Amino acid sequence: MAKLKTILKDTSKFRISYLVVLFFCNVAFIQIPAYICLAFLFCWGIYITYYNIRYRECLTKMRFCVWIIAFLGVNFLTMLINMSISLPLNLLMLLHISICFFTFYGVHTEGINIKLELYKIAKFIIYATSVLGLIGFAFMMCGIKFEYLWIKFIIYENRYSGVFINPNILGFISVVSIFCCHIINKHDFLVQTKQKHISRIVIAICLFVDMISLLLCDSNASIVLFICYIVVILVFNLFSMSVRVSKKQLFIRIVAVMCAFVYVAGAAFFTRAICQKAFSRLLAPQPITTTTAETIATTTTPITFTHENTNIDSGRIKLMKESIRLFRLSPVFGISNGNIIHYSQKYLTKTLSLSYHNNDLHNGYLTILVSTGVLGFCIFAIFGIRFAKHIASNLFKRQNAQSQDILPCLFAFCCAYLVYSLFEKALLYDISFMVMWFWYMIGIASVYLNKYEPLVESHYMLRRHRLPRHMI
Repeated sequence: MAKLKTILKDTSKFRISYLVVLFFCNVAFIQIPAYICLAFLFCWGIYITYYNIRYRECLTKMRFCVWIIAFLGVNFLTMLINMSISLPLNLLMLLHISICFFTFYGVHTEGINIKLELYKIAKFIIYATSVLGLIGFAFMMCGIKFEYLWIKFIIYENRYSGVFINPNILGFISVVSIFCCHIINKHDFLVQTKQKHISRIVIAICLFVDMISLLLCDSNASIVLFICYIVVILVFNLFSMSVRVSKKQLFIRIVAVMCAFVYVAGAAFFTRAICQKAFSRLLAPQPITTTTAETIATTTTPITFTHENTNIDSGRIKLMKESIRLFRLSPVFGISNGNIIHYSQKYLTKTLSLSYHNNDLHNGYLTILVSTGVLGFCIFAIFGIRFAKHIASNLFKRQNAQSQDILPCLFAFCCAYLVYSLFEKALLYDISFMVMWFWYMIGIASVYLNKYEPLVESHYMLRRHRLPRHMI
């Protein structure tokens, strides 16, 4: 019994378990049992969050906690103002974002070897994506395609999805796996974790699988995530630890960054087009076996690995217009996240519905704005700006282009993810691997603030109460 209590209080085991199960929630056939496990882990997460707040005093140790508490307060107030049949979903989202803040972002309050924990998760992702990717390629080359209900195995609407449930998810996980391959080869990271290098053969296989998967899944948002990650790394290499530079040198570096962005973006999209055409021709002579619940049929329909929907916005402009209408219903406090579909169906044009493509605004910032109004959005933005300012300041002052630490990688991924959130439901209000991974990256980056900006006895006075400076 005592051992069970110890495990229940182990935040590290919870985070590893939670991320692994969320990963498998995206894998076809494993999805349903993974979601069953997720329900129990979510309850564990609620307990862990309560324990962190009640007994580990994470509120007083957490950086910028004032803004987090204020944001949670706005969510709770909005939920009460917009009481509806969606109350259970609103409460679920409130608990979910509490786990994001106090258990994932709040990792810097625990004083554990978080890098060893990250190493274990990164190693799992590298091996898992390699194995699942090779299985997906084998099925694709054999021309196997399975479709039943929401599961569209290997090919999803003319795009490669592998063994994952959706091409966009495959694209995101491929970029995460590339990121893991990057950090796990950093010398300082391995020294701090006291772990060995993963075999170069495994890394090479993983990178090959991830790059081909990213190109064939035709996910524009994921390739933008990858491009932004590369570009931010280049920006760090050009501007970190720089001595005083002249205006001319600064101008040259800025132009170099712009040229690098154009080159990387052009190369990525050009390579994707070539890769898609090559695989399309490779698979064209082979019949595609389609298995359904009722019949087994053989067709020779060619696969082009491109969107069936030729609209470049993929319906997002329509969702944006609906979000503006939702925002007008309650611009100050918002309508609460759980009411987005309900209010669209009840009061507006019924654009949003309980389906994969129309169940969210597909823009993390718009989702927060509609859910919590201008008040909640401004509070969240202040938290984000404060955090980004401190991380960027320490990164560019204390590390250089030859750094073998992982902070530049964390910073680059978080910046790229913020761009990615413009196109996906990926910032906060979604219980998914991508959302939790983002807050995990934010949490690990915040550990560096404790290293570079130790918690000192510095306070603000608020109505005769001493408020630690790091909380603001």
